[in-house]
Amino acid sequence: MTPAASRLARISAPPIARAARWVASYDGRHGPLVDCSQAVPSDPPPPAFAERLALAAAEPAAARYGPVLGDPVLRATYAGHVSARYGARVPAAHVAITAGCNQAFFAAILALAGPSEAVVLPTPWYFNHLMSLEMLGVEARALPTRAEDGFLPTREGLAGVLDERVRALVLVTPNNPTGAVYPPALIEDLFELCVARGIVLVLDETYRDFLEGEAAPHRLFAHPAAETHLVSLYSFSKAYAIPGHRVGALIGGPAFVAQAEKAIDCVQICAPRPPQVALPWAIEHLADHRREAAGRIRRRAELFVRTLAAVPGWRLEQIGAYFAYVAHPCRGVASETVAETLARELGLLVLPGSFFGPGQEGHLRIAFANVADAAIVELGRRLSLGFSLSPVSREGEAA
Repeated sequence: MTPAASRLARISAPPIARAARWVASYDGRHGPLVDCSQAVPSDPPPPAFAERLALAAAEPAAARYGPVLGDPVLRATYAGHVSARYGARVPAAHVAITAGCNQAFFAAILALAGPSEAVVLPTPWYFNHLMSLEMLGVEARALPTRAEDGFLPTREGLAGVLDERVRALVLVTPNNPTGAVYPPALIEDLFELCVARGIVLVLDETYRDFLEGEAAPHRLFAHPAAETHLVSLYSFSKAYAIPGHRVGALIGGPAFVAQAEKAIDCVQICAPRPPQVALPWAIEHLADHRREAAGRIRRRAELFVRTLAAVPGWRLEQIGAYFAYVAHPCRGVASETVAETLARELGLLVLPGSFFGPGQEGHLRIAFANVADAAIVELGRRLSLGFSLSPVSREGEAA
């Protein structure tokens, strides 16, 4: 076995696919599966956008290769959109369009770090970020966070894990898996430390369209060091309800984009063409749709909070955007065992905390945003029924 193949063999199977296998043994006794495992928009794209996607797919040009860094019109439109949202000029030349945000992250890491170097990931972390680092032989340097602090990293904590091998810090806000929203002052403080220590901040804002209000999430694009120390990642999947079309974006300085272009070219050459043709219209015309979708999901989050509060033994520790991070009531039981039992016995598919890094066995991630309100109520009803883990492991019960 070659070294590269050996490295890949040591990486865990894709977590979503792994969890999906658990439902095969659910007998349907409580009704249809309630799938809260993956962040998937519950509604299709708006009809006018869907029509443009179909028309774009029928264009002969859409079947050909496009520019590696993305169609110029989409790059320019997205750059204008970001510039307006953040109140800072972002040139189109600083934008690359990718085949989803995961490809944006992979290309970013290839451009920033290599074997024997390290990238800092706050825990709990997004599992695909860890997997990408492992595939590339880059150390994932854990930066622990605590429920008591809202799962927010601190400047002191970051300083404590930095050394000469670290090349970047990765932040995800709103966070996956916890839902935590990082305050602008915290993002800017951590960025200042990155600049001082000569490393890059990779800021994944996949879920920023679900923040409340129109205020800029941070002011980093206007910072003098942004061109050399900031890489911004984004996904069009959630706000525009097109996860299957695989379109993401990254923003970085010209030197960084030139390196990322090499990775994009080798992995997929270019992002899918039809959505690239249709997205400029969507960015300009679907602002009301984005706001309505965000409001609907915030109301769903409020319903989730009320629903879980009525279930004895379960505790909500953080919630935001698409995710709730929940403390389960089964002390000493592996979180994967808890999640698999919920799928097998109750038809509830959620992800175990162990998928998101060390120290997470007491937690489950519930993607509440991709199910209807009625399904959230049903989730609470089923959790209230209990399940067959040993009573000695259930909080507040005796054997």
